Amino acid sequence: MNTGRRRGGLAGALLGATALAFAGLGAPASAQQDDIPDVDEVVHSRNMQPIAHLDKEGPFAGRSAYNTDIAFTRGHAVLGNYDGFTVYDVRKPSKPRVVSQVLCPGGQNDVSVSGDLLFLSTDYARTNDSCTSEPSEASNPDSWEGIKVFDISDLSRPEYVASVRTDCGSHTHTMVPAPERKSVLLYVSSYSPAPELPNCQPPHDKVSIVEVPIDSPQDAKLVATPVLFPDGGNPGDGYSRKTTGCHDLTAYPEKNLMAGACMGDGILVDISDRMNPRVIDRVQDNTNFAFWHSATFNNEGTKVVFTDELGGGGMPTCNAEIGPERGANGIYDLTGSGDDAKLAFRSYFKIPRHQGDTENCVAHNGSLIPVRGRDIMVQAWYQGGVSVWDFTDSDRPKEIAYFERGPLSDTQNITGGSWSAYYYNGHIYSSDIQKGFDVLDIRDRRTAPAKSVIFDEFNAQTQPSYGRR
Repeated sequence: MNTGRRRGGLAGALLGATALAFAGLGAPASAQQDDIPDVDEVVHSRNMQPIAHLDKEGPFAGRSAYNTDIAFTRGHAVLGNYDGFTVYDVRKPSKPRVVSQVLCPGGQNDVSVSGDLLFLSTDYARTNDSCTSEPSEASNPDSWEGIKVFDISDLSRPEYVASVRTDCGSHTHTMVPAPERKSVLLYVSSYSPAPELPNCQPPHDKVSIVEVPIDSPQDAKLVATPVLFPDGGNPGDGYSRKTTGCHDLTAYPEKNLMAGACMGDGILVDISDRMNPRVIDRVQDNTNFAFWHSATFNNEGTKVVFTDELGGGGMPTCNAEIGPERGANGIYDLTGSGDDAKLAFRSYFKIPRHQGDTENCVAHNGSLIPVRGRDIMVQAWYQGGVSVWDFTDSDRPKEIAYFERGPLSDTQNITGGSWSAYYYNGHIYSSDIQKGFDVLDIRDRRTAPAKSVIFDEFNAQTQPSYGRR
């Protein structure tokens, strides 16, 4: 989510990113309300069934405690929350249970895992790096934002072991294993510098790389700050955001590639030299992309799906007035190879189900469903729900399954819905901002082969290979 934290939280986002995103569009008129489910009504396609749900609980039960991203390890799902994280046992998908909760405020608290380590992104200024810190001002040079490291060898008792401050905080991060260094590398994405922010100075055209030694995570440190846009990024045009850093990076370590969604730019990056990522192609779409948010490779590494988070995640953009090409996914084929690799635009995909005027809805986080021979993705769309779609034909993507709830309210725009939806070991898991944790079962001949693909560990932004076609 593009929270606009340096302008004062969600309200700042709606006055900042959203005002730009809707420039020239006007306010959305009434959507096709006849097709909108009732408040909290659950609807889904015949081939998608909800099999379990757990409400938010404990310190995360309140409306302001947004659920965020998910990582998976040893049959458990770790679900981030603006106020910390929850560990769920999902070895019996129809009967998930809470194993532990850690109260550690510092939104967004996006998570990733590697072995016995868990990493947490803090992108809101805090008085210090502890889990008992208080909100601070980003203009205060003593405020803290960055990466936190936890030992999760005992999933029932995570232990906080280290922190690393990074410039402009850590909105998201991408874990890349570095076995030759006996460590893991975290590529930290952050953005929106300003002259009045001492720890977030312009131009900030870089990423921060944090190294965490596997055997001594307490020695985690910042090791590099490579510049991705030496000549500057997209200057912005009133609709597309100016590039001042990256929102999200997705690595495909086996192929030494990374795809970056960087506000006004989509990039393809060579990471064969892990400390010196090198941009080999860059694309812009100033007509339809307002905010390049995230990226997903297909399994062959021959395509990239970029998402556009029009409206910063807080606005109703899934309607006839906004249309099918804004707030959507852009599908790009990779042509050529090596330094000659290029991102070639093919088509857009947006869910075909219109949402109501009070439902924040836009393309958000998803992952591949591991089916050899096809390109199929599951994806969160906030209050647009969870969509499964096939982009095997890059020019003709289509939705094949869905799950959603009706609006949280038919009179107020309350931020909610699915933040992340990922496929893990036979089932789909969704992090709902307000409602909690959903487990979905898709039963479709096109996705059936994925049931046999098992991963011990899964981070959506660190793509594994599940075999060749």
